[in-house]
Amino acid sequence: MFKTVINIEGMMCGMCEAHVSDAVRGAISAEKVTSSHKKGITELITEKEPDEKVLREAIEKDGYKVLGMTTEPYVKKGLFGKK
Repeated sequence: MFKTVINIEGMMCGMCEAHVSDAVRGAISAEKVTSSHKKGITELITEKEPDEKVLREAIEKDGYKVLGMTTEPYVKKGLFGKK
C-alpha cells in the first residue's frame, strides 16, 4: 500500500475539499481519500503507487493547483505485532 500527500492551492472551504476528494476518487482507485482546506493537502491511501500525472490532471481540471506530491510505502496500523 502507498500513502500519497498532495499539496494543493485553492481549497477554501469544505465544499472545495469534497470537490478535490471526488476528483481523486474519480481518477484512481483509492482505499481512503481525505482533504483539508486548512492544511492545503489531500491524503490518499492506495493499493498501488498512483500515477501523479493522472492525479494532477484530475485536480487541476477543477481549478485547483497542485504544488507538490509525495508518495511513500504505507502499512496499516494495528495489523502487525498483535495477536
